[in-house]
Amino acid sequence: MTTSLRINRRGALAIAGAALAAPSAIARAQGAYPSKTVRMIVPFPPGQAADVFTRMMAERLTDKWKQQVVVENKAGGGGIPALEAGKAAAPDGYTIMNITSGTAGVNPSLYENLPYKPLVDFIPITNMVRAPLVIVAHPTFPANTLAELIELARKEPGKHFYASAGPGTAQHLSMELFKLKAGLDIVHTPYKGSGPALADLLGGHVKLMMDSTTSSMGAIRDGRIKALGVTTGRRAPPPLDNIPTIGETVKGYDTAGWTGFAVPAKTPPDIVAKISADMLETLRDPAFIKKVEERGGILAPGTPAEFAAFVKSEIEIWGEVVRATGTKPGT
Repeated sequence: MTTSLRINRRGALAIAGAALAAPSAIARAQGAYPSKTVRMIVPFPPGQAADVFTRMMAERLTDKWKQQVVVENKAGGGGIPALEAGKAAAPDGYTIMNITSGTAGVNPSLYENLPYKPLVDFIPITNMVRAPLVIVAHPTFPANTLAELIELARKEPGKHFYASAGPGTAQHLSMELFKLKAGLDIVHTPYKGSGPALADLLGGHVKLMMDSTTSSMGAIRDGRIKALGVTTGRRAPPPLDNIPTIGETVKGYDTAGWTGFAVPAKTPPDIVAKISADMLETLRDPAFIKKVEERGGILAPGTPAEFAAFVKSEIEIWGEVVRATGTKPGT
């Protein structure tokens, strides 16, 4: 009886061990990640900074992984539908979310019943770019410098309007922070993305806008719009280094939009590590850095843990701005 019992126990242990090993064997049989097309969901329309930088990363990863990495634009709704789609995706590494200062930093304070939690429903992979924003104006706008804008707005409160990429975006709240610090009354005109807003600025339908340097750079360089000030504490990389910072006129002002990547919660750690390592390698490549800086971006790579800590701090910072300005969705 004792011998038989020992044999049965050993047999049971062997069966249990085989069962535990089965998922790894299946994974090996399916091939190393990635073994099929990977999609990257962007919560904005084509042409916006987040889209531009995500497509740059997708192109590099396609070459590196020898698998197609496709970009899917899911714009509108403050980025909520896109993040919901990412939250609902299988946690297998084949859906990568583009997350931004708006969708991950601002939305948790802006929306009372946000259907996702950035640090619960997603695993941050890495920040990619810290993108300076810039106050731009139509050539016919009477102010040519930030100081002149402040003087004009103080003389004519409520008379002037500015466009943004939409309520709660980095563009919107960065302008609201500028207004708050400078004591200005400039009326917000929200658009569904910076592309439509910039088109109206170029057409003279709106005279002032807070935009990303990435999307507005071409129009600035050829003189179709004029740049009054960038949002970061230091000046943007060339060719925009001649634009003063807002902080040079409004002391202590320093902010930026950012864009990075995350995957659905419960994505296996080895896949998270693979995506992180390959993205970080790309972000440290001098040729890639040059391309990003040519588009007005500042590289800001980090490990998943570092990016998670950064997202946490952004939620806290923008929460203070939302409360101080009384910003609500759609305003």
